[in-house]
Amino acid sequence: MTLPKLLAKRAAEMKNEVALRQKHLGIWNEVSWGEYQKNVEMLAIALSTEFKFKRGETLALIGENRPHWLYSQMAAQALGGVSAGIYQDSLPAQLIYYLNDCQARIAIVEDQEQVDKLLEIKNDLPYLEHIIFCNGQGLRHYKNDWLTSFDAMLEKGAVFVQEAPAFYSSELEFSKPEDTAIIAYSASATGHPKGVKLSHSNLIAAAQNLDSVDKMKEKDDYFSFLPLSWIHEQVISIVAPLLTGMAVNFPEKPHTVLTDLREIGPQTLLAPPRVYQTLLSNFTIRIQGSSWLKKKVYLTFKKYGDKVIKAKLQHQKVSAADKLMYGIGDWLVFSAIRDHMGFGRVKRAYIAGATLEPETYCFFHSIGVNVKQTYGATELAGIAFVQRDEDLQLNSVGKPLPHTEMKVSEKGDIFVRNAEAFAKSESSMQQDGWISLGDCGRLDDSGHLYVLDRKEDIITLANGELVYPSMVENKLKASPYIQEAVCFGEGKPYITAILNIDLNSVGKWADKNRLVYTDYSDLAQNPEVIEFISKEVSELGKELEGGAAVKKFAILHKQLSANDDEMTRTLKIRRNYIKQKYGSLIESFYGDSVEAGTGKNTSEDDSSLTGTIRHQVVQ
Repeated sequence: MTLPKLLAKRAAEMKNEVALRQKHLGIWNEVSWGEYQKNVEMLAIALSTEFKFKRGETLALIGENRPHWLYSQMAAQALGGVSAGIYQDSLPAQLIYYLNDCQARIAIVEDQEQVDKLLEIKNDLPYLEHIIFCNGQGLRHYKNDWLTSFDAMLEKGAVFVQEAPAFYSSELEFSKPEDTAIIAYSASATGHPKGVKLSHSNLIAAAQNLDSVDKMKEKDDYFSFLPLSWIHEQVISIVAPLLTGMAVNFPEKPHTVLTDLREIGPQTLLAPPRVYQTLLSNFTIRIQGSSWLKKKVYLTFKKYGDKVIKAKLQHQKVSAADKLMYGIGDWLVFSAIRDHMGFGRVKRAYIAGATLEPETYCFFHSIGVNVKQTYGATELAGIAFVQRDEDLQLNSVGKPLPHTEMKVSEKGDIFVRNAEAFAKSESSMQQDGWISLGDCGRLDDSGHLYVLDRKEDIITLANGELVYPSMVENKLKASPYIQEAVCFGEGKPYITAILNIDLNSVGKWADKNRLVYTDYSDLAQNPEVIEFISKEVSELGKELEGGAAVKKFAILHKQLSANDDEMTRTLKIRRNYIKQKYGSLIESFYGDSVEAGTGKNTSEDDSSLTGTIRHQVVQ
């Protein structure tokens, strides 16, 4: 079975049921399974007739989460081709790499911004011949043979379908499950992203394995807002609905995600830790600014929420009295919080890309949101490990999905294997099909996997003590006022960190304390803010063992950004690049020239303020 064949089957069974929703100008527009199939058919025959798209070719996709992406991907695959998703906020130099690596002759892009970027670098794109744009705003006067509108392709396809009604079905028969379906680019924290080829059978097996653990039902809603070029989003937004009949909902714009999430209230959600941390940070600020009565009511029932999640993690029973009080709290308080966040109907909220720090994890469970840590990668066709509903362990990424094997070497290296779902990549394969992603961890007696950190990122202090930077960083990010943290200390006597403050929460704190500021940089360099963050880091450091407590820190004058190569497109820290870029600042942490709260970064193009933690390092 292939993905387009699954679509044809689903469209025949649920022709008039809702498959997709896209919000436009404040209105949710619905697309049925029959319309989904029809649009794919029209686009496929247009690509074949107009641009001679052939079996084995690659179609590049650069755009927002919207039905057009799904139509395009399915159309290419129906013709025996391959789709390659590219992050739409990629810079021109990054686009050159992606498009030349996948050798795409045709690219379907979102709007004028993407068209302009491609036209700017067209001399560096020897393979690219045609650009199809979805949103024609601002492109009316562009005169270029490369350009065609998406709507024009559908119109031509409608005519071609009338002339050759059997074309599409005949093309489907040629496709095989083992054919390459997509090229998915990993969010590499070092060097260029790797293009991983995944077949139809890989993707279908990955979705089936996840569905066997967390059953998704017909007419359930999924909210798709992470980039569709990310393999995790691919499997849940595109493949899983074909198998289950789940409806996929797309936000109007990236900046309307939280509002649109509240309107849809999906049963299934996938998000990186930062989204959950932002939601908690926003809630914390709101509750701090609420009336005395609201605070009192929330804090009264919060302790019962904490008892429930503690008992759940320890696999203990909750007393009848606590269960009753929690039920009252859920009716009065927690259900309202869930509804406000968009989690009113959520059955599962997956955490992907990194580990969510324990405080945030416990908060969501305490209010009745079933957040579930996962572990996966592009080579693993997305999620390969997930926590089970009734078998939660704090800091665990869960157990492997069905048909997935795992082992941990004596040195702590994690190896996984799944012949059906995993990519066949010689660069990542080990003996007998085992794949190592460079992470180290441990297994407990019940089979739970704990990912400690990337092996190359583990810090060895001067005294030989090992520190896992991600654990320290997660502890720092437990503060609603710290958005990002990057730790250093290899071969040094103590741990240091570069921080990003949370503009929203720190900004509200500054307003409350009548501090005047203009932007992020101004706020980050305010001495009173540095003093405030210093106290936050100091308190959090008391919860860290040994030499893991941060002794010195710097609040960067700018937010870390994927556009500056400091993060991947899935918001993972590029630690080595940051260490190189801010090398002089990091070295200043270990000199005598940095005064508390006054030190300046000596690098040429960036300025920061450095603070010294005013407490003894926890031993």
